[in-house]
Amino acid sequence: MHRGTLHGVLTVAPDALHSWFTPERPGPLVFEHVARTGHGRVRVDRWPDPRAVVAELPGNLSMRGDPEHLPPADLAELTGFVDAPPEWLPALRASDPRVASWHRLIAVLPATAATPPPAPDVRLLTTADAPAFAGLGAGSAWIASTWGGVPGLLAAGVARGVLLDGRVAALAVPFYLGGRYEDIGVVTEAEHRRRGLSTACAGALIGDIRARGHLPTWSTSPDNLGSRGVATRLGFVHEREDVLYALRTSIP
Repeated sequence: MHRGTLHGVLTVAPDALHSWFTPERPGPLVFEHVARTGHGRVRVDRWPDPRAVVAELPGNLSMRGDPEHLPPADLAELTGFVDAPPEWLPALRASDPRVASWHRLIAVLPATAATPPPAPDVRLLTTADAPAFAGLGAGSAWIASTWGGVPGLLAAGVARGVLLDGRVAALAVPFYLGGRYEDIGVVTEAEHRRRGLSTACAGALIGDIRARGHLPTWSTSPDNLGSRGVATRLGFVHEREDVLYALRTSIP
């Protein structure tokens, strides 16, 4: 089970830790994504019988257990948006006095919502499409972060996109892949917005997610009217409100 240490924290395989993150629910599925894709890592304060568990992906973390057992030196190294119960907030603030709450809206696509018909310009992207990502804007790079970057995303065969003039114009991916839910992430390059490309890419991805026997979910912020509009057009229904803690990172 043990893979190595960093200060007083152990990096472990996630197999025996599912109970810390159950039941699976729509939203930030950091642990499930790590467990199912092999990207990221899971760390504990001790093994066996951990008291604090942290699942990590680039820029995204989930924390469970007793925060008193996560050494401050290890917490000080963490950066990103944190999914954690409220009792973690004092420890996060002690580590980063500027930690801020990022309010989120979580939606689920009901089974009664129709799967959008295929759009002719949207296709499943492969490793052969890697050159098209060379010009992807810095503001869109996050879309591949949970898959180990563009190579990992394309190797997984899960991205639906539109390429125009040999470059990525829009892209939809399962940003989090769970055992029941898949949370959709979408980007459209600035010069191609307001053309329905995000809706078309996400619609195609919905078909893929349902074919895998999973439920599509959508996470966004209350002030992101564009994202909320796409979700509404596709038929997503509000599930709950949530909050992430921005640890040593800026809220977009």
